[in-house]
Amino acid sequence: MLASLFYRWERRLASVTTDRVVRPFDWGTEWLPSNGHSEAIDPARHVRDWVSRVMADTDGFYTAAPTDDYTFVQNGDAGMLRFPSAYETPHDQNNTVSCRYFPARRKPPRSRSSQSSAAVLVLPQWNADAEGHLGLCRLLAWNGLSALRLSLPYHDERMPPELHRADYIVSSNVARTVQVCRQAVLDSRRAIAWLAAQGYDRIGILGTSLGSCLALLTTAHEPLVRAQALNHISPYFADVVWRGLSTRHVREGLDGHIDLDLLRALWAPISPRYYVDRLRDRRTLLVYALYDLTFPLDLSRALVQAFDDEQVPHELAVLRCGHYSTGKAPFKFVDGWILVRFLRRALLG
Repeated sequence: MLASLFYRWERRLASVTTDRVVRPFDWGTEWLPSNGHSEAIDPARHVRDWVSRVMADTDGFYTAAPTDDYTFVQNGDAGMLRFPSAYETPHDQNNTVSCRYFPARRKPPRSRSSQSSAAVLVLPQWNADAEGHLGLCRLLAWNGLSALRLSLPYHDERMPPELHRADYIVSSNVARTVQVCRQAVLDSRRAIAWLAAQGYDRIGILGTSLGSCLALLTTAHEPLVRAQALNHISPYFADVVWRGLSTRHVREGLDGHIDLDLLRALWAPISPRYYVDRLRDRRTLLVYALYDLTFPLDLSRALVQAFDDEQVPHELAVLRCGHYSTGKAPFKFVDGWILVRFLRRALLG
């Protein structure tokens, strides 16, 4: 009975959004380096060949040249950080990264060196607006953890005028989805580099939903990240899109053009399962919701099982709600407490 109540609530909350657009399927080969491929080559083979090269060197794929082109403006007890994205897209608005910064309000415990300090990079969920997760950032700051909230590619002020939703980061365009998620990881690494340059020597990352996937990819390739809190989880990017409540319109664009097995293979570069063994020396919190229809329960448990199978240390928390209802009282307070408590322990002791 409880499950049925939550499932109805989840569907009702999901139905509030009425501007989802079914976009046409595209292999997205224009988003790939040419590497000698002619236009006559089968596009599916072109994407598959590119993915094979990416998976052979994901460090190269997720690493970009450093930058010192940071602009920071203080605004009261917070601030705005901007810098150029390491991956340039066809949309100028999307090529400047914006982050909201909330310095810690309380000093770290005296058991730590007075010269050390901790910060958390916060990656919100898909289609989060400019105010999303700011309350969580303030909670982190109140608990002695500076927070830097990054706007994901094609979100809020990075969104070009032809979009109403952040459709270009998760869509039925296969290669574009990989490249824009890659952009988010490169942006995250540049944001972390800025935190390190400010003197933060204990850095964590917190991601929710799509942000949790991007956070894990970042942690797997960024040695400065000590701890990650992953809020709503799945081992495979493709399976969430294929089965999730929030991505039914994306699935509709994919249907009849590609099957799940091939999509899972082509979206391997952005799927957490392939990077679990790179996380042995990090502190990890995995959080999933018992009645989640967007990140189906069996997928969440499959990622937990992958951590167990690889014997990668982790902590686990299970929310007694669904995906959308996580953002509703009282569950949002429980979730926030779990996430902040873990990061405070992991980074401040």
